[in-house]
Amino acid sequence: MSGVTLTTLFDLKQRGEKITMLTCYDATFAATACAAGVEILLIGDSLGMVLQGHDSTLPVSIDDMAYHTAAVKRGNKGALILSDLSFMSNATLEQTYQSCAKLMQAGAHMVKIEGGVWLAETVSLLAQRGIPTCVHLGLTPQSVNVFGGYKVQGRGEQQAQKMLDDAIALEQAGAALLLLECVPSELAARISQAVRIPVIGIGAGPNTDGQVLVLHDMLGLSISGRTPKFVRNFMQGQDSIGEAISLYCRSVKDQSFPAAEHEFRA
Repeated sequence: MSGVTLTTLFDLKQRGEKITMLTCYDATFAATACAAGVEILLIGDSLGMVLQGHDSTLPVSIDDMAYHTAAVKRGNKGALILSDLSFMSNATLEQTYQSCAKLMQAGAHMVKIEGGVWLAETVSLLAQRGIPTCVHLGLTPQSVNVFGGYKVQGRGEQQAQKMLDDAIALEQAGAALLLLECVPSELAARISQAVRIPVIGIGAGPNTDGQVLVLHDMLGLSISGRTPKFVRNFMQGQDSIGEAISLYCRSVKDQSFPAAEHEFRA
């Protein structure tokens, strides 16, 4: 796979080809995912749950994120590397700059930040400094205590309109990518059509510009034993992890995943 860039992602959206993203936390899985055709490797703060055994993403530090970003970079074979800003690593603008510098110097090509329109100024200032951003909307796990649990967001016209307005404003501020998590399919489709930048979904239905899953989820691995509604176990019927990831990529590209049973409705 030749090197994936932001231009690659924009071209994929323009021609209607779905984008594949998968979480990744080490060099071996990075190489395996690249060989299967994954276009974006996300070093997610989900590592706090699937690797470290925490019950949320909140204990993850920016140093944890930089460590795993560097590991993924060593195994990467052409994918675009996207890294999360961990909980409270962007509490002030100066802290945001320092955190982004750590991730970019570790090998990230883009950083992901959770929030809404209040991030517009930060997104703009980061873009001016050569740091592309992916803004995470909908169910933002770092705000789980505000939401009162892991709940679908954007139900109800007022909440849906706000998310749509936020998405448009963040694109105007310079966001390079949007990620929608646990959002009704109808709303995710509206947002994807309203902005020019690519929109990636997880639990957001089939009409976003691409899909992402947590690596361990799509391989059928779980500490809790609970499988989110939007997850499919791609390991079933496959002889290797590489084959499972290849099946995931094909299923996203041919739009057989996500299916109706993986969607949320308003």
